[in-house]
Amino acid sequence: MTRSRFLYCSAVVVLLLSMALGHAPAESRENTPDSSRTPILVELFTSEGCSDCPPADALLGRLDRSQPVAGAQLIVLSEHVDYWNDIGWNDPYSSHAYSERQGAYARRFGLDGVYTPQMVVDGKFQFVGSDERRAVTAAEKAAKAAKIRMSLSRAHLESETALSVHLDAGRLPSTARRPATVLVVIADEQDESHVIGGENGGRTLKHVAVLRSIKNVGSLDQANGLSEDVSIEIPRRNEHMRLIAFAQDEDDGTIWGVASTRFSK
Repeated sequence: MTRSRFLYCSAVVVLLLSMALGHAPAESRENTPDSSRTPILVELFTSEGCSDCPPADALLGRLDRSQPVAGAQLIVLSEHVDYWNDIGWNDPYSSHAYSERQGAYARRFGLDGVYTPQMVVDGKFQFVGSDERRAVTAAEKAAKAAKIRMSLSRAHLESETALSVHLDAGRLPSTARRPATVLVVIADEQDESHVIGGENGGRTLKHVAVLRSIKNVGSLDQANGLSEDVSIEIPRRNEHMRLIAFAQDEDDGTIWGVASTRFSK
């Protein structure tokens, strides 16, 4: 047997043994979620009434799918504001509560006012929401920050209008200056609209992780974590949903921890 034929046969034997033992080829293992990745919250403030927003919506979807930052798990959230609703199109996913949340960020960042599209990474970095380079750079910086352990489990329907999920969150580190508020949200996995008015009239717009409901469920500090079942309202039943929990310093916006899970009816 020639050397090349021997090496070929050896490679085949190794591959067959690997398959028999249940090991996937290296390229398949690379697609397996890595629990060692640091969860990072990426918020996009957007509107279907804003002509500059569709590129940012598309970027949020790419970040969600491709997860381009080594060592980070990007947990994305699309938050549709309502201050564009008076120019010919009422964004069906908008809420004044999300506009108020964006306003709080504007005050923290010392901005003159709100704008769309705006991306906020881990409550600490803000920039124009279609800027992919800055999004990746911000996520790389955020991945180096200290995080607390958070998890969501046992999600199930309580009723046609409410979901229940178990939340676990660890205590804040000694570097935390204040308690953190814990929020749990429900987001549609994806949504699509055919816009018939306003700046995007005639376009079909697609969105990912569209915020639909948000609830304050308690707080954390350096002495106390949180472990409880949380019930949260579903304002509009969607077949596929995401549940996201995060702990945030209400003063400076720092995100101390993030967790997510998916639910399908």
